Amino acid sequence: MLFRASARTVAVMALDGSLFLHLTEQFVHMHGYRPGASEVRSWERSIPLLTAALNDADLGDVEVMLEYALPLNSKRADVVLAGVHPVTQEPSYVVVELKQWSQAAPHEDDPTLCHVDAYAHPVLNPIEQVRRYCDYLVNFNGAVAEHGERIHGVAFLHNATEFGVTGLREIERDGQGRLFTGERRGAFLDHLRSKLSDKHPGARAADELLAGATVPSKQLMSVAAQEVRERQQFVLLDEQQVAYRMVLNAVERAKRADHKEVVIVTGGPGTGKSVIALQLLGELYRRGVAAVHATGSQSFTKTMRKVAGSRKREVQDLFKYFNSFMTTEKNSLDALICDEAHRIRETSANRYTRAALRTGRAQIDELIDVAHVPVFFLDEHQVVRPGEMGTVGEIREAAARRGIDCHVVPLDSQFRCGGSDAYLRWVVRLLGLESGGPVVWEPDDRMQLLVADSPEELEAFLDARRAEKYGARMSAGYCWRWSPEPKPGDPLPPDVVIGGWARPWNLRGDRSVSGAPPSALWATDPAGFGQIGCVYTAQGFEYDWSGVIIGPDLVWRGDRWITDRTASKDPVFKKSTPDTDVDRLIRNTYKVLLTRGMVGTIVYSTDPETREKLRELVSGRREPRSAAVEEPLLRR
Repeated sequence: MLFRASARTVAVMALDGSLFLHLTEQFVHMHGYRPGASEVRSWERSIPLLTAALNDADLGDVEVMLEYALPLNSKRADVVLAGVHPVTQEPSYVVVELKQWSQAAPHEDDPTLCHVDAYAHPVLNPIEQVRRYCDYLVNFNGAVAEHGERIHGVAFLHNATEFGVTGLREIERDGQGRLFTGERRGAFLDHLRSKLSDKHPGARAADELLAGATVPSKQLMSVAAQEVRERQQFVLLDEQQVAYRMVLNAVERAKRADHKEVVIVTGGPGTGKSVIALQLLGELYRRGVAAVHATGSQSFTKTMRKVAGSRKREVQDLFKYFNSFMTTEKNSLDALICDEAHRIRETSANRYTRAALRTGRAQIDELIDVAHVPVFFLDEHQVVRPGEMGTVGEIREAAARRGIDCHVVPLDSQFRCGGSDAYLRWVVRLLGLESGGPVVWEPDDRMQLLVADSPEELEAFLDARRAEKYGARMSAGYCWRWSPEPKPGDPLPPDVVIGGWARPWNLRGDRSVSGAPPSALWATDPAGFGQIGCVYTAQGFEYDWSGVIIGPDLVWRGDRWITDRTASKDPVFKKSTPDTDVDRLIRNTYKVLLTRGMVGTIVYSTDPETREKLRELVSGRREPRSAAVEEPLLRR
């Protein structure tokens, strides 16, 4: 949240201009960059009109929360109004989405989407947008988790006439999604008075909402069964819902017209790609549409089969690998959901492929050919192995060769790392994956970042979080040899050795050994905590607390990072792998490991100079070590 005050105070500050200076300063502090001109312009034009309406409705004591951050993701509601309901006398909240549009038309195939002249692509109908914000708050804020009736949503299109947006109201069904224009300002005031009392201040209700415990994120794996078999478990917001609807609409068009379309959904870590993929699969499955889910990740696919298909074999069969379609007839599926498509390989053939199938055919071509609507969810910056080539350019080119329409839907907001955009940018800058160099970490109350002085401290801290009922895992760069799988009953070999501390890698096989879970379940089985995960078992998963060990393959020297390929034990790096590729892949590896945590990350480097640099960046100053501590010595 950027600012909070009564409607009366906000109106005065908007009038003298101090409000917008304050919002800009807070935005820079929270996000690390200045707001765009369009965002500032929207504040200057929309907020005064909203607060004027509140004051004209005699609601000057209602609490106004501007740019309210939704829990566990980076989305912000324009305004949340807090007060007391005039009838029930209970806390009452109104989520307000402010639009400067003068007109908008519903999408011809889908009224939950709409067309606005300023945008090249369809956007979410603001009624649907604010309705989903309300649902999301009920799902993730403990103050209203059991009181969904306290949340109401309105879209205020103050520049629009009734004629200009009347088609949007086709989906107006309930109190969680109403639309008002400047032409119906009187009705808007009446609606606000019906939800918020003019006799009670709203500060206490705002306190209650802000103090509401964040309901733990519903882990993707633990709800997959309901996701696929029963009903939606996640609320998709804004461009997530646009992507979801675009794919469903493409499938319907392809069925009606008997033609093909390709859809690419792009987004960084935690933007919800896998959530959308699962919801699509579940919806298509419920509709009886021939569709399957495919990835290049053995861990992800096996976990999906185990969790989502624990009772029904046909559900297990929905989860395939990218190389499963070498002999599949063209267009035998209505839709193919390709998750983690950045892991697409050059070909599907490997050392076990029989000679008759070694045709050299590109894996992208196989995936496009097999379905009327192949859908690719990808993040080009999560490529961590040589030979991975799932990029927007490659897929577009493959589609163009066949004369197939290709649509790209970008996802911007992220839900991992507590929804902290600032943390993700810090990681990218830290690793040199974005220009500008490392910057000092500024705590943003969404993601916790700490540095440990030893692996013992890292493990003890995470163990303490587990005692508090948080999930936690330890992972490391691939800098230690990996012993063969032990026999059942034998202890796991402690391959990751740092001084007097030693722990085993996660298992590589498909069976549990000595209490440790199989490789595919390391990230989701609580018993995975005792082993060190590598990038291949961590990628695609998330957990509350992430402990990351940076090995000697990435060290800070002077004013830059140095990657040492000789320190890597990863067998995917061959002598023929160029140094530039190894450098990029090692940095990408640590980006993946550093972005698994939902609540916090604690990092340790085996290299003293690198540890000192991390302490400098995370604490903002160099600190002497304390001689005696009961808790692990950590620097925020």
